[in-house]
Amino acid sequence: MKVAIAGAGAVGRSIARELIANAHAVTLFERDNRHLDRDAVPEATWVLADACELSNLEQASLQTYDVMIAATGDDKANLVVSLLAKTEFAINRVVARVNDPRNEWLFGEDWGVDVAVSTPRILASLVEEAVSVGELVRLMTFRQGQANLVELTLPPNTPLAGKPVRRLSLPRDAALVTILRGGRVIVPQQDDPLEGGDELIFIAPDEAEAALREAMQLS
Repeated sequence: MKVAIAGAGAVGRSIARELIANAHAVTLFERDNRHLDRDAVPEATWVLADACELSNLEQASLQTYDVMIAATGDDKANLVVSLLAKTEFAINRVVARVNDPRNEWLFGEDWGVDVAVSTPRILASLVEEAVSVGELVRLMTFRQGQANLVELTLPPNTPLAGKPVRRLSLPRDAALVTILRGGRVIVPQQDDPLEGGDELIFIAPDEAEAALREAMQLS
């Protein structure tokens, strides 16, 4: 997968390293020469250019990329990069960093953002996840609420213990994607039994969450 990252500061470089470690091709755009440190991520392609400028993205053939990540420390720049990537180059996946939580409402489909990543929101979700056994916790929102990544930790005395995955009556458009059990990551199969303490990760739209709670016997 080809990934373009706007912003080669500490955040952009860290993302690049993770993606390269997973065998993705990464290009880093950086407008500030002081942040242009090719030795920091030698496997990446470095471009000294402002990713907010359409001509620079055209020169880099951005239309050939699969993902654009707007990871600068400036929310205005991240919005411009996202909008250009989506509207001018039809990038399939646009991920944008939200620096100021007060701007989070802007980071949606109107600005070309598929996934907005807000550190305060993620930290709050992780705190909720740690203390909310038996509650649905929203971890991430995709496409401005069209779908959510939600987590549920089954209590030790759950009535679902021992029941296979196929017995779950999940609402329409909701899907169980992962079971976390101890140190294991389990891709659920129809005959896999559930256990107390399992962390279940679902994809579900807003309107399905109430029915999901009922299906998991939380209401």
